[in-house]
Amino acid sequence: MTELPERKVGIVACCGEELAEGTVSRLAALKVLNELRPHDTVTICLPLFLAGNAGDRAFARLHPTITVDGCDLRCAARATEKYSSKPAASIVVNDLVAECVLPKPEGRRRLNEAGKQAVVATAERMAMLVDQVLGKEGRTPTAGEAADAPLRKTGEATCACGSGVPIQKVVIGGQTVELLALPLIFRQFRDAGHSSDEAATRELFETVKIYNDVPVQSEAAYREAILREYAAFLQTGA
Repeated sequence: MTELPERKVGIVACCGEELAEGTVSRLAALKVLNELRPHDTVTICLPLFLAGNAGDRAFARLHPTITVDGCDLRCAARATEKYSSKPAASIVVNDLVAECVLPKPEGRRRLNEAGKQAVVATAERMAMLVDQVLGKEGRTPTAGEAADAPLRKTGEATCACGSGVPIQKVVIGGQTVELLALPLIFRQFRDAGHSSDEAATRELFETVKIYNDVPVQSEAAYREAILREYAAFLQTGA
């Protein structure tokens, strides 16, 4: 199977600014990204994600995500499921505050003490979920993570748009379609010495389908386009 970039968890935080819980969600996400699990997580910018940013959506389709929302509207969770896939886990700050019997957070730009407590509780829950998703339950940050944390300024978390998931646009049935991981799949098939016989091309198409949604009724058109692009790739020697 094609080797994709290192598996990490994408963190999608609520963008709501009308509630203190929205601020809690963003600060908790930054705490996880910069301090608690810096090497296991990347940030997915919700506005860019909604606007159709290819890098963020590609990451969310190929890697697990955890969403953190301020309220029951669950905008981050709903958007992630609609435009990529269902989140591996979700947190709603006001539910977590009630579960932990914490005071209600107040202050949208500057949180009160209750808000700061909520940030810590939310970040710790998120870190626990990251470990569960990656199968690292019970771990503590490594010495490298602890050493890196003070050097990473708030807001400098790694972004999913630079996650290394390649995308190629292909014309299929007169429409331009974005196919995830296609350049990587082509390169690995070529380097493995696969020929262009029927068995090899069938394996190539099935591999592409692992990472992309191919409508059943359009499989023939997709297969033809992918094989055409692979032939062009072999000719260029890229």
